[in-house]
Amino acid sequence: MPDILVVRTEKKYSISPCQRSTLLYRLKPVMDLDQHSGLEGYMVRSLYFDSIYDNDYFDKVSGLEMRKKVRLRIYAPEQQTVKLELKQKQGSAQKKISLVISRDLAEEMMGGQYSGLLELGSDTAMMFYRILETGLYRPQCIIEYNRIAFTEESNDIRITVDSDIGMSPFCERFFDREVSYIPVRKEPVLEVKYNRFLLSSIKRVLDFADSTELAISKYAMSRQVLGM
Repeated sequence: MPDILVVRTEKKYSISPCQRSTLLYRLKPVMDLDQHSGLEGYMVRSLYFDSIYDNDYFDKVSGLEMRKKVRLRIYAPEQQTVKLELKQKQGSAQKKISLVISRDLAEEMMGGQYSGLLELGSDTAMMFYRILETGLYRPQCIIEYNRIAFTEESNDIRITVDSDIGMSPFCERFFDREVSYIPVRKEPVLEVKYNRFLLSSIKRVLDFADSTELAISKYAMSRQVLGM
């Protein structure tokens, strides 16, 4: 099963629903829609893990420069493969390591059993095992939202607009077709990811949005909904 490493700059912004509509209209001529995305978007559902002491959450809210998140991610409840992801950030620099695993292994992990990772025989799987096992990681919450994604091959530019962000504390329902969510955020979130620099044509579109950069993550916001 393939391991995927992505390294790039990532910035997040808060935009209004009106700005969202304008931004989508202006991005369409200068960028390509992601192959999985139409203008109606697609579902993203993630199950976040954290240590017994919630270290990843507290590293984020305390403003630690270097921090990480571990999650499972799917795009449809019936998927038979799942992405296991480690997202590490230092300021605006992001490194994301992804490992594609089976649904069965993901279900074992949801129950706190990580030994199946050792059977994959890769260095990436071993890294995930060490993080999860030594930190006594357990599932914390499900986060789901609608995403519209644009891409540009130059500088590996990817721009996403996320809306209808909700969370559920019922982690065992990760693969359920229908999950009841608590609203996390009314305003859409714009994420801008790129290598080196943004093309001027795209930068002009983003400057028009006059958006406010966010320092908080969907995971942190979701845990705070539960009173963290």
